[in-house]
Amino acid sequence: MIVILTKDVKGTGKAGEVVKVSDGYARNMLLPKGLAKEATEGNIRNLEKQKAIAAEKHKEQKAAAQQQAKTIENITLEIKSKGGETGKLFGSITSKDIAEALLKQENIKIDKKKIELSGPIKQAGETEVNIKLFSEVSATLKVRVTV
Repeated sequence: MIVILTKDVKGTGKAGEVVKVSDGYARNMLLPKGLAKEATEGNIRNLEKQKAIAAEKHKEQKAAAQQQAKTIENITLEIKSKGGETGKLFGSITSKDIAEALLKQENIKIDKKKIELSGPIKQAGETEVNIKLFSEVSATLKVRVTV
């Protein structure tokens, strides 16, 4: 029997795939639990429409991320922190601090998990921070830490 998976099924396939499974497995396991539906012509057409809509949405999100990347590339973020005379900070600047400063100063909301730091910033000065905005889109933000 050929079915369209509605959810990921371990050992069978991922959601949205059209797979061939045994009749008993489909009738007794997949269909009753709502993990799949029969692959009729109408269901396959609906699946293709949904995939086209998802591809268009992905394309729009990527374009928006590229636009945001261009904006971020031109920003030099200023963060004030307490530190000693040599420029060593008493604390450190983390991705959370960068995300909050970016929202406060430039009104750009970025999830702190998307900010890639090799480690916390513990020295005053200018640092380049990579921000992963989308699957293939990233931007470099200049962060200037002053004491």
